[in-house]
Amino acid sequence: MPITNKKRCIWCGQDSLYQSYHDDEWGVPCHDDRKLFAMLCLEGMQAGLSWITILKRRESYYQAFDGFDPIKIASYNDKKIDELMSDAGIIRHRPKITAIIANAKAYLRVTQNQSFDEYVWGIVADHQSQTPLINHPKNIQDIPTKTKASIALSKQLKKDGFQFIGPTICYAYMQACGMVDDHVIDCAFKHHVG
Repeated sequence: MPITNKKRCIWCGQDSLYQSYHDDEWGVPCHDDRKLFAMLCLEGMQAGLSWITILKRRESYYQAFDGFDPIKIASYNDKKIDELMSDAGIIRHRPKITAIIANAKAYLRVTQNQSFDEYVWGIVADHQSQTPLINHPKNIQDIPTKTKASIALSKQLKKDGFQFIGPTICYAYMQACGMVDDHVIDCAFKHHVG
């Protein structure tokens, strides 16, 4: 249950699910390969929608996509896609569903010689320290929708076969996985000091 007496970034509003996500996940560095993969796929599902729409369906996505196991997802066939298209718990958008399958295949290729953590963090942060980018926005209007780092991440992901990963989606991904901390300066949940 979210703590209600602390100042938060205004974008999470009064919704308790959104507040919990803001308080416990957004901006917190993630180095778990499976979660990093899942979040990349989920951010792609957000394209054209609000994040709360996906957040409310996140558990359904985990169930529908075998816990975001890339090996299982990479083997999905047309029958499985048809099954997913009839799953009311997720957004039934064929190109987004097939993008998750393409992303699983790309994930398996890029992780043959490195972890996914090393791969994505290495594109946007110092390769050795994997240090998050710390921003100090005064208000929500000071937070960009894309940056040079998100453009670089998008470009590399596309080159390696990932889909639904434009620079804006990549920046939201970077925020979600703590590669960048964009909590406003007076937010009680700002995770880093810098």
